Amino acid sequence: MARKSQQHAKAAKGKKQPAGATPATVALTDAGVEFTLHSYTHDPTDPAYDSYGEEAARALGVAPEQVFKTLVADVDGALTVAVVPVSGSLDLKALAAAVGGKRATMADPAAAERTTGYVRGGISPLGQRKRLPTALDASATAHATVCVSAGRRGLEVELAPADLQALTDAVLAPIARA
Repeated sequence: MARKSQQHAKAAKGKKQPAGATPATVALTDAGVEFTLHSYTHDPTDPAYDSYGEEAARALGVAPEQVFKTLVADVDGALTVAVVPVSGSLDLKALAAAVGGKRATMADPAAAERTTGYVRGGISPLGQRKRLPTALDASATAHATVCVSAGRRGLEVELAPADLQALTDAVLAPIARA
């Protein structure tokens, strides 16, 4: 069974970073954004967890529609971040249109890791090594808060969709399909 814990934070500029901080939590703290940090024990051997996002939703007891996964795609030769609910999948054609491109494909996982500074299954839309164009699925606005990776497997950050959109300069668009 997954262990879970929470840490509520009213971040403040200049606040000392807690032990185990990630670039995502540092970005949130530096921006002064209110967030809740959720941790759970990631179990890579459990066959019940067919995706990192679904594992997070189950471990935290949160509806999959409220937990968002961070995917990296290649849109017309430029890496682009897509943030979509774990309950659905990315519509590559819609992503390309949302960011003004013509064609999108999933990025090479090694390129995604190298560019964002995070490992697969722990890529956060926040605090990336290189800031990439980002699109956030419009369904995020249906929730008071959403959860996204906080920068490592087993660590999620819960925040208001408007804060997520503002911190990532994301385009809000219908880029997910059920």
